Amino acid sequence: MNTLKILIVEDDEALAHGIQLFLDESVETTVALDGLEGQMLGEEKIYDLVILDLMLPTVSGYDILKKWRTEDKLDMPVLVLTAKDTLPDKLHGFELGADDYLTKPFHREELLMRIKALLKRSGRLGNDNVLKVGAFTADSGKRTVAVNGVELDLAGREYDLLLYLLQNPETILTKEQIFDRIWGFESETALSVVEVYISNLRKKIKPLTEN
Repeated sequence: MNTLKILIVEDDEALAHGIQLFLDESVETTVALDGLEGQMLGEEKIYDLVILDLMLPTVSGYDILKKWRTEDKLDMPVLVLTAKDTLPDKLHGFELGADDYLTKPFHREELLMRIKALLKRSGRLGNDNVLKVGAFTADSGKRTVAVNGVELDLAGREYDLLLYLLQNPETILTKEQIFDRIWGFESETALSVVEVYISNLRKKIKPLTEN
């Protein structure tokens, strides 16, 4: 299965890394300790879900949500995790585009349950594991992609790359976004690897889409 990526925007370093530790078994996590960093990371469009605090240095969680949803038109699920527990706070969070709202202190089992629910609702974690886009059918359980019913022979990270592209069919993805998503920020691989993999994919796909 393609590794899920979760962004944790939380200025309490101990809490952020605590969440990271119990999530790391099943997903790949990135921590941002201030609002501006978290906002910029979210705009990379490489995350499947964001856990967002509201009271952050540099930029508040409210302002981040507003920018993501209104200016950037980002649709990844956002779970607000905050000590702000009044009804007006919650309503404001939802009005700005939060998908769920969990107040501190919390049980980590409940956080995990809410994360799974949001991922399923958004189609990033489904029971049938099947994604259909045009002539393409991807099965994340089997790690296969078929074009017009013919299964592609995918090597290495070709599956992960093609699935990422299929998950963003109407989005223009930069080479940097693709690299960060598939190879990771700290990878020592050159950025040009993206062009090589895309070229290989086109060669494999083209014969199956020609009339």
